[in-house]
Formats: sequence, structure tokens, C-alpha cells
Amino acid sequence: MICVIVGLLFGLGLMISGMTDPSRVLAFLDVAGDWNPLLALVMASAIAVALPAYSYYKRRGMLLSGNTLPLPETRTITRPLLIGSAIFGIGWGLSGICPGPAVVLVGSGNLQGIIFTVGMVAGIVAHAFFEKRVLGNKPVPEDV
Repeated sequence: MICVIVGLLFGLGLMISGMTDPSRVLAFLDVAGDWNPLLALVMASAIAVALPAYSYYKRRGMLLSGNTLPLPETRTITRPLLIGSAIFGIGWGLSGICPGPAVVLVGSGNLQGIIFTVGMVAGIVAHAFFEKRVLGNKPVPEDV
């Protein structure tokens, strides 16, 4: 239940800040044109909220609830990480939408968000197919 509440708060925050509007996101990415710094302010606000909780977790090794979270054990930059990051960045730069706002846009019936989400799900399915059929469940080479 807590995950639903956190998800709703996240979506509400996206809507209030205007980050579900692809034109605002694209305006942030247009540093050589009509740049809009709003997204940077939203990111800084998110960091300001998350940093104390993350610091607490790192010090205590548990959440306030007593639960633990799986954190990455390595900071190695791998080929799949770079490729995935590039695909994410290209998609974000072309559409002005990323997965979080896409869910909010789908929930509001926005056609652009629906198209983005269908494409995102198709990409996830294609990746799973590629990994299973082409690679035969072999690990992806991770050296960069």
C-alpha cells in the first residue's frame, strides 16, 4: 500500500511541477535556444528531499520501517549501461517524455503518453526476446 501512496505522490509532484508537459522538458533540453531551467529546479528539490533519507539509510543500513533496500554493489560502467542510457536519452530528447511522466500521461488519457508507453513496452518485450532467443540467456558482455 505504501508503494501506491508513494507512486501517487510522485505523479502528483510531476503534475504540479509541470514535468508531465513534454514541451517544458524539451525547453529544458534546448540550452542553445529558449532554455527553461524549471526541470533543474525540480531535480534539485527531489535531491533535497531524498538526500536526508538516503544518508540515514547509508548510516543505519535500514529504513525507518526497519526494512532494507538492495543497493548496487558495483559502480562499474558497462556496455549495456551505456547503451541503455543512450537509448533513454535519445527517447527523452525526441519526445520530452520519460517513464514516470508517461504513466501520468496514460492515466490522464493523453495520446502522446499512450503512444510513448506502447513504444516503451514494445522495447522492453523486444529486449527480453533478444536476450532470450539471440543470446540464449548468456550474460551480455559487460566490459567497456
